[in-house]
Amino acid sequence: MIAFRTGRKIPASAEVHAVGVCSGSGAERPDDLDWGVLDGRGFEAKAGQVEIVSGGDRPIAAVGLGPADKMTAAVIRKASASLARSAKRMRRIAVSVLDAVPDSVDRADALRALAEGMTLGAYSYGDFKSEHKPNKLENVHVIGPGGRAVTEALEQGQRVAEAVCFVRDLVNEPGGSLTPTRFAELAEELAEREGLEITVLDLDAIREAELGGLLGVNRGSEQPPRFVEVSYEPDPEAECRGSVALVGKGITFDSGGLSIKTGTGMMTMKCDMSGGAAVLGVMAAIAAVAPPVKVTGYVPLTDNMLGGDATRPGDVLTMANGKTVEVLNTDAEGRLVLADALSLACRAEPDAIVDLATLTGACMVALGPKMAGLMGNNEAWINQLADAAERTGERVWRLPLPDDYKAQLDSSVADMKNIGGPHGGALTAGLFLSNFVDEGIPWAHLDIAGPAFTEAEDAETSKGGTGFGVRMLLDALANFEPPMASEDD
Repeated sequence: MIAFRTGRKIPASAEVHAVGVCSGSGAERPDDLDWGVLDGRGFEAKAGQVEIVSGGDRPIAAVGLGPADKMTAAVIRKASASLARSAKRMRRIAVSVLDAVPDSVDRADALRALAEGMTLGAYSYGDFKSEHKPNKLENVHVIGPGGRAVTEALEQGQRVAEAVCFVRDLVNEPGGSLTPTRFAELAEELAEREGLEITVLDLDAIREAELGGLLGVNRGSEQPPRFVEVSYEPDPEAECRGSVALVGKGITFDSGGLSIKTGTGMMTMKCDMSGGAAVLGVMAAIAAVAPPVKVTGYVPLTDNMLGGDATRPGDVLTMANGKTVEVLNTDAEGRLVLADALSLACRAEPDAIVDLATLTGACMVALGPKMAGLMGNNEAWINQLADAAERTGERVWRLPLPDDYKAQLDSSVADMKNIGGPHGGALTAGLFLSNFVDEGIPWAHLDIAGPAFTEAEDAETSKGGTGFGVRMLLDALANFEPPMASEDD
């Protein structure tokens, strides 16, 4: 864990001093930087560009921030992450990067972004490496005025980033060790540590609750399923703005079931619980953010395997809300467990619901690997999430839910099929989920199949699990306004 401190002077123990530099013809070029060396290396102060050069008492890191008139918290986060990676062999650094940030950027936002970026950039996963070489960064001394507001902003940014790193750990752990049982145990440990209410349903309780989607997906597995419900209550002395349900897909490994994936297609399927992990990550940092809303997370947990009694194509399952589904492709399993979770979430009559799921390859075809698809039934709620994504730099793109596409889900033997036609798979998956949201409840769906996992480092994103969605949802909860049911599409 990185320790963030503040002070007006560079401590003698600092091994490098990081200085922020903006780009552009009129940008200031700090005198203490060796511009001959920097120019020779092609340093242009682009956002996230870092070069370490010799200085007086210690090396100096020139940290690019891009044009001053385009400065945002997201830019600061990216630059800070790049700095943490560039200084990965140093234990103590002093940072005056924020001196170059214009007054147009809120100081607290900048401090939070700095702490987030440094923490995220220093992340690495090495639980299964015999010779893991983690980032050595231990202490970041932020040069500038201190005080309670500064400390709180840094602490909150760090807590949020640590929650993202917690999610990355979950997603990066192999499905053979992160079983539904272990995931639920980790959720219980988190709830106890953070003072949250939690209920975990085991196999018998899941049967009693008649969660047919979760039971159907679990039939081919030797690992028993779990269903986690975890809740946060806001400060009773503060004004409560309502309640929000977070629903996350928790498929701890996806073989595709009897509709088996290819070997290549299975290689990263330990990440198929990224939505559920993100929900748990939100709960890990929710007390630090302290949103003025009641928040309940719902995470159905199972792997999708090929055991002797696995659900067969053509089988019909009865979901928690009583609707029946003809399963024609067992690799479209995430929507089945989400159907149960959405049904249970609706029983609590929340003011809004959002679900996250690595749901469809079709969404990646449409939007690529770095952007989530956002869809739902309420413009006001969708806009709140889109605004939060813009503020946190987690990219989303609005997708439609065309009413006439619902016919693709018609079944001759059940209420609906679990797949649509060959095209528009992200949309028909969203339409499928809409059948399990009660009328009048604002709902949004995030298909995070692309940005939940990556094969390359990029700014604050590390290779492997990314923790996508945690920062966006925490921001949305902090700024939540109950959407009007009359605004439904």
